[in-house]
Amino acid sequence: MALYEHVFMARQDASPAQVEALVEQFKGVIAAGGGKVGKVESWGIRSISFRVKKNRKAHYTLMNIDAPYAAVAEMERLMLISEDVIRFMTVSVEAHEEGQSAMLRRRDEREERGSFGDDRGFGFGGGGGGGFGGGGGFGGRGGAGGGRGRPREERADTVVETL
Repeated sequence: MALYEHVFMARQDASPAQVEALVEQFKGVIAAGGGKVGKVESWGIRSISFRVKKNRKAHYTLMNIDAPYAAVAEMERLMLISEDVIRFMTVSVEAHEEGQSAMLRRRDEREERGSFGDDRGFGFGGGGGGGFGGGGGFGGRGGAGGGRGRPREERADTVVETL
């Protein structure tokens, strides 16, 4: 059987229980077609770059699938009919990724830092004394509190070596 990674987006006004019911419905379709669903990851509600069927946000869900093409095609057909699913994408892969996906690893790294910004003090309270009124802040340099931030020369992490 072939291996697939499948990501679908459900409407933002759907409850998490409704999204879980969709996942269970699609798992049943795959199982009826002779396949199985391995890992299922819910990435939560995320913003969309542009409106999709009048939605600006959506529930994202990843499914690792080991099934014949006919089962995946039937699942996609049902997704096209469903009003709750606004987009989906299925990609054939050589092997499924072990552990967490890149999306969940990125979220965990962000939580470990304890801020929404980066380590240079940019963003929502980054590691360099940032925050809303310090050396970083809401709008990047300076912040909302009027602080000047670090001068550009002190940022050694932007040096690029050439050969």
